[in-house]
Amino acid sequence: MDIQFPFQFNHKGRTADSDDNRHIRDMIEQVLFTSPGERVNRPTFGSGLMQLVFRPNSDELSATVQFLVQGALVQWLGHLIDINEVAVENREAMLMVAVSYTIRRTQQNSVAVFNKAM
Repeated sequence: MDIQFPFQFNHKGRTADSDDNRHIRDMIEQVLFTSPGERVNRPTFGSGLMQLVFRPNSDELSATVQFLVQGALVQWLGHLIDINEVAVENREAMLMVAVSYTIRRTQQNSVAVFNKAM
């Protein structure tokens, strides 16, 4: 079992844990929403996605997000997952990122969807 993200306590007052599938989804979220330079011992960790929050929503932004997300996930989680597809959709002031991936150890396919207001 792995530690749940974000860190919290379970009903017994102990550190909450999560199963492998949930832990990998949590790691994807951490990569996407961590800005490079934010972590002390890993200055390049993250995707840079949060730097794009105040950019005008457009097709060009969607393409940039897709490139950034896929590159960051391959770099930081490529040993755990295979990225099948990164789909980015912009709707008015909302940017949706869907990551389709296969967990290497179990060969299980999953999709993680994240929405961010722009």
